[in-house]
Amino acid sequence: MEIRKMTIDDYDGVYALWMSCRNMGFNDVDDSREGIGRFLRRNPETVFVAVEGDDVEGVILGGHDGRRGFIHHMAVRGSCRRKGLATKLLDTCLEAMKRENISKVALLVFKYNEAGNAFWESQGFTVRDDLNYRNKALRELIRIDT
Repeated sequence: MEIRKMTIDDYDGVYALWMSCRNMGFNDVDDSREGIGRFLRRNPETVFVAVEGDDVEGVILGGHDGRRGFIHHMAVRGSCRRKGLATKLLDTCLEAMKRENISKVALLVFKYNEAGNAFWESQGFTVRDDLNYRNKALRELIRIDT
């Protein structure tokens, strides 16, 4: 299994992987080919795929604003889980963030995503209960939950 930087050519395989995973949330704008293309142009050093031959088996979308890092989506194919691939993807992304001088990384996980929350906790990501997460859509987005 090879872990390498993601390119837009990986998009179809990444999107298919996302749609095969449960308890994730996407939308039709930010997670479209065009939206991911923008993300890759802004974050060329912190987005990775795990590939076996032509198949995308895992992906992590890490990005930053120059101050704080954020992991937007991470997914691993069901048949590849519990083999250390998610940890390898995360470690690769976090090392890339360190090279970009990022010292703190955040992420969001649906509360009902028990497997996801257990993974992130095992990796040292803590739950913040001292703040409220808020957002505001600037355009209509069609939500896609898996």
